[in-house]
Amino acid sequence: MGLEEVQKRNLEHRTHRTGWLRAAVLGSNDGLVSTSSLMIGFAAASKGELLVTAGLAGIAAGAMSMAVGEYVSVKSQSDIEKTDRDIEISQLQEDPKGELLELTHIYMDRGLTKELASQVASALHEHDALEAHLRDELGHFDHTKARPLQAGVASAIAFSAGGVVPLLGALISKDHEVFFILTFTALGLITAGVISSRVASSPIIKTVMRIFAGGALGLAITAGIGWLVGLTGI
Repeated sequence: MGLEEVQKRNLEHRTHRTGWLRAAVLGSNDGLVSTSSLMIGFAAASKGELLVTAGLAGIAAGAMSMAVGEYVSVKSQSDIEKTDRDIEISQLQEDPKGELLELTHIYMDRGLTKELASQVASALHEHDALEAHLRDELGHFDHTKARPLQAGVASAIAFSAGGVVPLLGALISKDHEVFFILTFTALGLITAGVISSRVASSPIIKTVMRIFAGGALGLAITAGIGWLVGLTGI
């Protein structure tokens, strides 16, 4: 098997998509559920005239919140990775022999003989000691490292796309707003599940059911709260 074939086979994995897929799935699902829940809550409280306004405000606020929240959380992960890298650089400078021995024991724990583990560790230290320790000691890989900006943008776009779906349902008919909001949201959740399963190569039915069930639960709780608010006249 040649190098090109190996690289082609590596592209079949999905790990390199974790930098944006998690944020996109969370954003689209949150956009669908939070926006439709907000609008259903208003409808259940008999405040139908505010549905579209509530939907637009929910999309704008939610997209910004998701983008900032995702960026900040992933940036924290990125900061930890940078700190670990700096610590490893310092340790390699202060005690290269100790770091070499540490790497040797890591390979021994993975099943290599002491002699082979020593040879592998020595060869990798000569090639790029820092990369070897970041990868095999700390589990840092370039294709899975934290990407704050990418995650924030993906989350904001996905949230906005998801939030537009129930809003379109409300705009179709003023006489059956709740029905169309629920219908569009259900279709949106199913679509989000299918897209997520295709991108991650996970089972379609299982993924769709998980996303749909979570969204339905969120809608039911919010609609119930809105109904109670409508009864009490708050």
